[in-house]
Parts: sequence; structure tokens; C-alpha cells
Amino acid sequence: MAEPLSVTLLRAKRDRIRDVIAAYERKLRLARKDLAHVNATLRLFAATGEPEDFPPYIDLTRVFRRGETTGLCLAAIEREGPLDTRELAIRVMRSKGLDWRDPVLAQSVALRIVQTLRMKARKGGLLDGSERRKGVCVWKLSQS
Repeated sequence: MAEPLSVTLLRAKRDRIRDVIAAYERKLRLARKDLAHVNATLRLFAATGEPEDFPPYIDLTRVFRRGETTGLCLAAIEREGPLDTRELAIRVMRSKGLDWRDPVLAQSVALRIVQTLRMKARKGGLLDGSERRKGVCVWKLSQS
């Protein structure tokens, strides 16, 4: 039995609306990219030459030697007991002479700490990061 005409027309209308929405979403993505480029260009032309105009970017792979992050974290945990990721980030940044009050840098260091300590916990079982405090891992030496 054939579909009623109203169902056929509604499906066609639905398809046209879906296509129009997809086209608008493509245009919106392009407009957002254009806006980001215009904003970046404005920042360059409006720069006064002050250091605040050019945010520093740090390549953390050049700041820490291989295994140094893990070693600093383990030393802090052995000294002070269980510490969460944010606390470890502050300890690591202070030990390297980095500005521990910089939230962007602190977040980058914290992500690096989570990555290295999770890998260490999986490989050696020396660490336990299963406990959470305010949404972040609490790292401690495991009893095994």
C-alpha cells in the first residue's frame, strides 16, 4: 500500500530543512574561523610592544627531562604523603622555578602529571590514583 501524500510531503520538507540547517552550520563554522583570524590580526596591529601583548608559550617537553616529572612527583609524594594533581603541579613547578600562579601553565603541567603518573601506575603498580578529591586524582604510593 502506498504512503499517504501528507507523509511523503512531510518527509520531503524534513529533508529540505535538514539540508538548510547543514548549510547554515557550514557557514557558521566558516564565519567563526574568519572571526578568529580577524581577532588575531587585530591583536597584532594593536600590540604596543609590551610583553603582555604576546603570551608566552612553553614547550613542556623541553622543560622536563625524560622521567623528571615522574621523579619529582614521586619525591613529593614520599615526602608529604598523598597529594592531588593540582598540589603536585605546584610542587613540580616550584622545583623547576616556573610561575606556579600562571593558571594556563599550571593546567598544562597538571595534564602532563596525570599522563605520566597514569602510565607509571599501569606499568609498575607503584602508584594509586584511583581516589578523587574535588574532581582530581589523589596520588599515593600503593601498598603492594
